Amino acid sequence: MTQRVGWAAGVTWPVLSTVVRTYAPYVTFPVAFMVGAVDYHLERFMWEKNPQPVEEEKSIFERCQEDRKLDELLGKDHARVVSLKDKLEFVPTAILSRNHPEKN
Repeated sequence: MTQRVGWAAGVTWPVLSTVVRTYAPYVTFPVAFMVGAVDYHLERFMWEKNPQPVEEEKSIFERCQEDRKLDELLGKDHARVVSLKDKLEFVPTAILSRNHPEKN
């Protein structure tokens, strides 16, 4: 009988290690998910005294739309914009005239 126990133990470990190696992702993901969920709720419970609802940020489109409405109320005209030629004066000339040395 001692030989059977030794034989079973000698075969069991390689089979067990193969099973664990094969099915490890299917076991570790749910365990890690549960540990993470418990940790998240535990930290939230410990550190937040009064949980405040988070205000949603307005999108850029909504902010620009509000700015335009405010400008209309103030009487600003959005049809008048600075031309690109006027904006080019603020750019350093070394960059713009690199290909046109006659403008230096």
